[in-house]
Amino acid sequence: MKKGHILGLGIIAVAIMIIVSSIGDASSYESFSTAKEMANNGDDDPIHVVGQLTKDSMGTVTGLEVSEDKTSFTFSMIDNDGTVQQVYYNEPVPSDFVRSEQVVVIGSYKTDKMFVADKILMKCPSKYQETELKTASM
Repeated sequence: MKKGHILGLGIIAVAIMIIVSSIGDASSYESFSTAKEMANNGDDDPIHVVGQLTKDSMGTVTGLEVSEDKTSFTFSMIDNDGTVQQVYYNEPVPSDFVRSEQVVVIGSYKTDKMFVADKILMKCPSKYQETELKTASM
């Protein structure tokens, strides 16, 4: 075999090992109940939970409490199974947080009653949504 072929096979083998190792790190979306069960079993790996912020009948976000120094906050969130949970985030409130349609929190249970988020991802309403144009007819 030529040295070029051996080098090529080595590069392919390294690429395959990187792909296989990254697949093992991929996490799926879980519910708060699954996250709590995992924490009770001693697994404190970060978990992705997807849901929506709790809102009243007028569409206003409820359960949002910002600390006095505005460096952390807690909020209520409903996961896709309908479980309502208090979530703590040790960062300032992200811009447009209350306008988000969907929220993904990445974290784990530190206590039995509080989910602590290490990261928050938001799906905000698009400013490019289609609107119906009304034209005058002749």
